[in-house]
Amino acid sequence: MKILISVLLFISLFSSFANAAVQQQDKPNILLLFTDDAGYGDFGFHGSKEIRTPNLDALAAEGVIFSAGYVSDATCGPSRAGLMTGKYQQRFGYEEINVPGFMSPNSALKGEDMGLPVDQVTMADYLKKRGYRNGMFGKWHLGAADRYHPLKRGFDEFYGFRGGDRSYFAYAEGEIDPNSPILADKRMERGFGHYEEPEKYLTDKIADEVIEFIRQANSDDKPFFAFVSFNAPHTPMEATKEDLAQFPNLEGKRKTYAAMMLAMDRASGAILDELETLNIEDNTLVVFTNDNGGPSDKNASVNDPLSGTKSNHLEGGVRVPYVMRWPERLEAGTTYEKPVITLDLLPTFYAAAGGNTEDLDDVDGKNLIPYVTSEKDGRPHEMMYWKKDARAAIRKGDWKLIRHRDRPAELFYLPEDIAEHDDQALQERDRLKEMFKDLYHWELTLERPLWLLQQKYEAYDIQRMDDYR
Repeated sequence: MKILISVLLFISLFSSFANAAVQQQDKPNILLLFTDDAGYGDFGFHGSKEIRTPNLDALAAEGVIFSAGYVSDATCGPSRAGLMTGKYQQRFGYEEINVPGFMSPNSALKGEDMGLPVDQVTMADYLKKRGYRNGMFGKWHLGAADRYHPLKRGFDEFYGFRGGDRSYFAYAEGEIDPNSPILADKRMERGFGHYEEPEKYLTDKIADEVIEFIRQANSDDKPFFAFVSFNAPHTPMEATKEDLAQFPNLEGKRKTYAAMMLAMDRASGAILDELETLNIEDNTLVVFTNDNGGPSDKNASVNDPLSGTKSNHLEGGVRVPYVMRWPERLEAGTTYEKPVITLDLLPTFYAAAGGNTEDLDDVDGKNLIPYVTSEKDGRPHEMMYWKKDARAAIRKGDWKLIRHRDRPAELFYLPEDIAEHDDQALQERDRLKEMFKDLYHWELTLERPLWLLQQKYEAYDIQRMDDYR
């Protein structure tokens, strides 16, 4: 009898463990491919004939293209803070970029103290609760101090650099002063505090690290979240000779930019190929997007047909390429035209992982899956907002108001004027007033900025700050 009871107990325990394993395997893997300063018009799936992105074009053909995809800020630090929290980052004071050495002495935080506040729950924190193994690869730029480190923000593995930019090639020994508040965060780091320079072109090295992470997670039958934060094609403008040779008809920065984009696409393709090799692509939710519009003067990126660039609130500063593929849930080859924002990725990932979005801590993003599959009607967002000091913008429905610091506001009807050339402010005065009120009411919900950029710089300092962004 005791033997029979033991056997039944063993079967029961085995069944419980097996069911738990099946439930873990049923959760989709999540892969977020994130580029830095790419131009909106520089992708084949957006019509580019000059910049080659065959792997990302294939991803777009196999998934959903969001033709009105936005970020929450036109510069990378705040944009990433919004992405990681699912909230408008101004709500917790992260309005400006965090560039050590360039903050106002009146800021609440300065230098190494700047980063994503530790009381904010991140995308990785939420997915960790759902049983995910989380890896962060590449550019962090959400705080260089130890308390802001990715391994303390929900990630289990980290291979990258804490700052906003660095070389794509290895720094020579002694080239980076570890005590410099501006240079130290350029060092490549594995885990926490172990620094090692890459032995190959950084974009390709990042792909190698991601592939190894995916293999290990898959062998352990554990769902993974991989945040692949390429620094390409951000400055410095550096490419391999082999990639440069692929563009004999281009010159200068545009040639280097094209080569850097080709490397980024190749790295993305290698990661996507690994999903297919492991036979897990059908159950992997893949998103590709970018942190802000292209800074055309810095890296020769092209935002056509949009006006504006990184750092301003025209469409070219805040509208980005935005693609999602999930073969088990989403129809291939479709386009979703209603406005979405990168704040939506946190609740989308959490819901895909089986979580209830009502459990999320006061996020502004929406789970996009029901909208894309037509389970929900209407728009995920009736209004979207952007703000940097006195400058701000609001999109309400298909109308967009831009408030400038030094001249009258502008109003555009985007379906007929995506390039924002035809200001309708004088013709639509009542609408303008209404949208000003909407923007004002949103601003009342925001916290004071934790730090601000200084108002005056030497010419060299302005160049240095812009490079760091």
